[in-house]
Amino acid sequence: MIQSDRPIFVIGCPRSGTTMLQLMLHSHPRIGVPPETRFVVPGYYRRFVFGDLREEVNRRRLGRWIVTDKDTKFKELKLDGERFVEDVVAGPPTLGSAIGIAFRSYAEQFGKARWGDKRPSYYHYVDMLLRLFPDAQFIHLIRDGRDCVASLKEMPWYTKDVFHAVNNWAEAIDFGRRHAKNLSADSYYELRYEDLTSDPDGELAKLCGFLGEEYDPAMSQPCHVARQAIPQNRVWHLNTHGDVTTARTGSWKSRLEPWEVSVCETVLAERLTANGYELTGAPKADKEHVAEVSKVAAKRRAARRRKDLRDRINRLREPGPVAAQLTTRQLGELARV
Repeated sequence: MIQSDRPIFVIGCPRSGTTMLQLMLHSHPRIGVPPETRFVVPGYYRRFVFGDLREEVNRRRLGRWIVTDKDTKFKELKLDGERFVEDVVAGPPTLGSAIGIAFRSYAEQFGKARWGDKRPSYYHYVDMLLRLFPDAQFIHLIRDGRDCVASLKEMPWYTKDVFHAVNNWAEAIDFGRRHAKNLSADSYYELRYEDLTSDPDGELAKLCGFLGEEYDPAMSQPCHVARQAIPQNRVWHLNTHGDVTTARTGSWKSRLEPWEVSVCETVLAERLTANGYELTGAPKADKEHVAEVSKVAAKRRAARRRKDLRDRINRLREPGPVAAQLTTRQLGELARV
């Protein structure tokens, strides 16, 4: 059987356990998944700055931006920057190829033949990621929305309020439904955090079946690679340095105030029950709180629509192809064109 080299993307609402899942995948002998970087989405939206990548000078410009821009977090990959730039110059002349070379190089550091990437907000960008990597596989990790909201509001980097946090989870679920409807069964997979933590071996074995990989028991003990794959300054990921546990499941009961539980269960009720989460029967949320959630949702939708419209217009004048030309399927598609 030919082993897969398809890219793997982990998506989900922030604080849904995606870092734990990243480490589980990174523990597989064939898969390398790095810490979060920030050059995939910005690189796509900046593609006009780099120009036609069929010209060597433009590929070099792109490679140097990935390596040197202060926001890309390329340093987290611990790669030789100059060598990476030369690999981009020598590689296929597309944006997806340049980005794919970065992740492929990371995986190769660990002797891994396949790469993945994790960033919760990618659930917004699945269509864009498929433009870059048409053969990508997506794993959507779902966690009880009340736990996600409770955890988000405690994060030092999360500067928004509970109403935004509720919308974060609602959007992740709604986008997930859309992806489940539009993507093929071998491209999109959902699993619940609660099931993964209560039966890691069983859930990971099923996940490996989706990925076309053999399950390896090391995946259920991701703490062994946490020091290697999680930057030391990310103290909010300290739980990943211990054993997989169900201790955080349902912790929202002591972390959310009663009015916050009411907001979650009033706004998210149908989504929660559809994903197997029981409601407490909390009183209906105040109308003012529900209205605030709706106002935030409307602003977020409007911002996405504006961004999507700009991108649709920009696609009409792209300076060159964007799809990666690195994997078996990607090259197969190129040969058929």
